[in-house]
Amino acid sequence: ALAAPDRIGPYQVLERISAGGMAEVYKAKQTGADNFERPVAIKRILPHIARDPSFIGMFQAEAKLAVQLQHGNICQIYQLGRHDDSFYIALEFVDGRDIGAVLDLHQRRGRGIPLPQACYMVSRACEGLDYAHNKKDPSGRPLNIIHRDISPPNILVSYEGEVKLIDFGLAKAVGSSIHTQAGIIKGKLAYMSPEQVRGATLDHRSDVFALGIVFFELLTARRLFR
Repeated sequence: ALAAPDRIGPYQVLERISAGGMAEVYKAKQTGADNFERPVAIKRILPHIARDPSFIGMFQAEAKLAVQLQHGNICQIYQLGRHDDSFYIALEFVDGRDIGAVLDLHQRRGRGIPLPQACYMVSRACEGLDYAHNKKDPSGRPLNIIHRDISPPNILVSYEGEVKLIDFGLAKAVGSSIHTQAGIIKGKLAYMSPEQVRGATLDHRSDVFALGIVFFELLTARRLFR
């Protein structure tokens, strides 16, 4: 992993939250007049991916769509920026854990998440997805937004009980970059619809299929597909 920078764009970096094959995520803060401070999450796309022209175009297009999503169950994007040789997204900081971490804990205990909590998390994720799937542009045309990567790491649960979806459209951008595809998509196969695995045309039902897999895993604490 790269050394954590002191700043990314106008944001002061506090700590690295996670690092993967595609991006690093940092907790940072935005400062302003009169001691104004706001915590933000910064997702920095790793330089070897950000250099790919096909990725850059798709990433910018998808981020511009995602920025239009304003819903209580979707992580709000504040800014799309460029820093040195990479791109970043500044988004709402959610103080909590992702569903993957929740699942890991319950798998170690050998039992599923209690039914009311599982239903609560999935129903809130459904609310966010339904909003995104039906989102229209200002002239009333459907934006046809599909998440494409509904999986436990992309559903956050705050310590206050809020449920937020992250990374809308990012899977589409990564898919446009053939050099990075093999390593990154491999871990997501267990949550993909058959259409997505085959590379066929997708609609919103692919996201619903993926969320069904997450629901199964929450209830049983075991993987549905390997």
